[in-house]
Amino acid sequence: MTEVFRVAAPGLFTTIQDLGRPQAIASGVTPGGAMDRFAHSAANLVVGNDPSAATLECTLIGPRLVALRPCLIAITGADLEARLNGAPAATWTGFSMSAGDELTFGHRRGGARAYVAVAGGVIGDRWLGSMSTNVMAGRGGMNGRRLMSGDVVFAAEPFYLADAGSHLAANLRPQYADHAVHAIDGPHAKRLTTESRSALFSSSFSLSPNSNRMGYRLDGARLEAPGEELLSFGLIAGVLQLPSGGQPILLMADHQTAGGYPVIATVAGASMPLAAQLAPGDEVRFVETSIEAALEMRAAQRAALDSII
Repeated sequence: MTEVFRVAAPGLFTTIQDLGRPQAIASGVTPGGAMDRFAHSAANLVVGNDPSAATLECTLIGPRLVALRPCLIAITGADLEARLNGAPAATWTGFSMSAGDELTFGHRRGGARAYVAVAGGVIGDRWLGSMSTNVMAGRGGMNGRRLMSGDVVFAAEPFYLADAGSHLAANLRPQYADHAVHAIDGPHAKRLTTESRSALFSSSFSLSPNSNRMGYRLDGARLEAPGEELLSFGLIAGVLQLPSGGQPILLMADHQTAGGYPVIATVAGASMPLAAQLAPGDEVRFVETSIEAALEMRAAQRAALDSII
């Protein structure tokens, strides 16, 4: 383990994330982990890491990082105008940094979260088997918090060093500008009134400013799903809950582990990267799909990641 970056400026909300701690859900601990698992995994594979290695998740405004040693890195996900020593930096492609080089970010041009992977994998505090930062619990990552100026980021020694220039082909990258996410019926979809079901799949919703890594509050058509009160049941990322107020909530990486609101739909796993890249004020539209189609989309994403190896 060696020092790899000094944080000259932390950005808006930069944290250490891996694939989370799903094994802890049964104990009531949120799974957490990278919001955009596809971009996170792709960044790791480009630099020769296992997809489960930790990366830096940069939200809306990226950090300024100074390399403390030569390293191979990759930036994926949102286009936050990455720059290496002031010149445009490649994305979805591995490139080398020398000691003293600066990685900076400018204006957000698309998406909400970028991922920085370094060969060997970022190293942070491990809690319940994961280095992912859980800010509410103050555990994991960088002392359970977002990065701050003056922090030093550590990385492990690479087990396998990919070649600079390793990349994910442009045609296999998510189209983050497409805000149409595919969803299948949830266990309580039949509770929706005819008008509400039509509105769910035909109208657009706006991501409320009152949204975070736990869940997205969606403003738009008021939906109704009458019926008896439900006992609390287990939840996963991607479920669309409908509280009594009629405005749906899309659960994300830091979601609660159980709840009693009706689940009217579940976003297909292959569409979760698109959802993860939404920013407050963005519009999102739900496209009704089948389980079979959702599985095909997921298989296509796995094949895209396999193409990096």
